[in-house]
Amino acid sequence: MAAPSEVRASHLLVKHKNSRRPSSWKEPVVTRSEEEALAMVKRFREQIAAAPDLAAAFAALATTESHCGSARSGGDLGWFGRGQMQKAFEDAAFALQVGELSQPMFSDSGCHIILRTG
Repeated sequence: MAAPSEVRASHLLVKHKNSRRPSSWKEPVVTRSEEEALAMVKRFREQIAAAPDLAAAFAALATTESHCGSARSGGDLGWFGRGQMQKAFEDAAFALQVGELSQPMFSDSGCHIILRTG
């Protein structure tokens, strides 16, 4: 099967003080360490993975906890192709199967978990 040219994904982002832009709608100034961001994302992933409805749990948590503006839409980033996202994020999203939840991963923006939705 050929690799898809586009994927659809949602993400939950936790920024840290070394993020490319260490501020968000949730926090005007982000002061947490990378390790603290990773610990938060690991806890969120455990909560989502334990839920009976992965997609609903992901959207609910992303809405309240993600530092990305996509929180307003449950973390949904819509469809995107190669070259539209930061490479680390893109590689992780394209590596997932539809319905699969990533392990915590870092990009220049912070620490993420990704749910591939399409």
